[in-house]
Formats: sequence, C-alpha cells, structure tokens
Amino acid sequence: MMLHEELEFAKKLALEAGEIMRKYFGKSPEPEFKEDDTIVTIADKEINQMVIDRIIKKYPEDGLDGEEQSHNKESDRLWVCDPIDGTNPFAMGLAVSVFSIALVIDGAPKLGVIYDFISDRLYHAQVGSGAFCNNDKISVSQEILNEKSRINFDWWPEAEYQVITSLVKLSKDKRVYLLSPGSTTHMAALVSRGEFVASIFSGTKGKNVDIAAAKVIVEEAGGKVTDLFGDEQRYDRDIKGAIVSNGTVHDEIVEYLKGDLL
Repeated sequence: MMLHEELEFAKKLALEAGEIMRKYFGKSPEPEFKEDDTIVTIADKEINQMVIDRIIKKYPEDGLDGEEQSHNKESDRLWVCDPIDGTNPFAMGLAVSVFSIALVIDGAPKLGVIYDFISDRLYHAQVGSGAFCNNDKISVSQEILNEKSRINFDWWPEAEYQVITSLVKLSKDKRVYLLSPGSTTHMAALVSRGEFVASIFSGTKGKNVDIAAAKVIVEEAGGKVTDLFGDEQRYDRDIKGAIVSNGTVHDEIVEYLKGDLL
C-alpha cells in the first residue's frame, strides 16, 4: 500500500504544527486542567483544530483521533494525532515536546510523522519504506543492556507502579541509566536514531496517540514496538502501554516487566 500523498500531507501538518508551537513556546501559556487531571494549553487546542480542519478538507471520509478533540473516529482510515506530546514541559518552557501524527488503517499504523520543533528534526516513515530524519535514513542501535545503555520511562499516577519497580531492578542488574525527560513520543524517536535502547510507556491503559507514529518509525528503523506484555496491539483505541526498543533488548525487558505485571 503506497501512501506517498498521505505521508507528504502529514509532513506538512507537522511543520505547520511546529510553527504554532514556536509561537507559544517560552511564553508561559497558561495551562488548563482537563477532566482526567492532565493539562492542556492554547497551543494544544490550536494545533488539534488545525489538524481537524486540514483533514476534513483533504480527506473528508477519514477520521481523526486527537488528544484534545476528535472527528469521525469510526472511519477505517483514522489519523491519530498528539498535538503536543509533553504538554507539561512545553508549558514550563522545557525543550522536549514534539508533534506526532499517524495514519492508522484497520487498527494498524501505516505511516508516522514526529516533529521536534526545537531541533527542526522531522522524523517520518511508512510501512515497507524505511525510516528517516530530515530525509536521512536512520536506524536503531544494536546495543545490548549494559552500563552505556539509556532507557526512557514515562509514568503517571494511574500507571502501573510495578513497572517502575521492575525497571529499577533492571537498572541495578544491568547498570542501565533510566531517564524521564517528559515526552514519550520524542524519546521513541530517539530510539529510532540509536540514542536510546528503549522507551517504556508504563500504563496498561494508555493513549494510542502517544505511540502510533512511533510504532511505524521505530520498526522501519529496525526496532520493535509492542504492549507491555510483548504482544501486538491495535492503535485505533487505547493501548496496554508500550515497550519501544531497538529490538535487541526487547525480550529481556518484557521478561523483567512480566514478573511484576502478571
């Protein structure tokens, strides 16, 4: 399935979203609290609405599952978008947040785009065509778990506490560094270019918008993305967390987590 037109469309959306992020970044946009006690800024809302408007105009039959607002979610062709992954650090002026969007068809991500507006790095991939950053081909590392390894983890109050205890045990056993900069999607992009060996999205009731684009990009870069139990999952609904890795370390991480999660 060739989706060149859709990929170019997604890349243009990402760059337009980046302009909106730059407009508000560092200006302390006042966040609001949503019903789930997470925060949202005016930039999140503006980007989400822009994406809806562009999709309705270009692909009126498609749906959008957005972090802040959705449209026609029952469509078999579903754009899955996180306007700003890392809203908390964005509101604080910390340079880690990114935009992401994926096209999910019948539950499977077929293309993904992640844009780091600070470093102007545009990651993109479609199934079967490789992964790229600013049009340069990228690949995951072949590193095993050791004292040079870095693993990102994201945790929130509703996530599974056992994931943290498992990762701390792994860190102590393998001398691995655990980091949590504050953007699941950005750290997944760094897995795709070999900076991290893995990124763990800790909740078994997580949002698909955080991982859908990364699923395509990381796997096209040679890595692996599953739920916390090592299984495949659909991305047109909430997900059971995620392990995003270079593939080499994947099964080992799954085994550490399974001991506490099952």
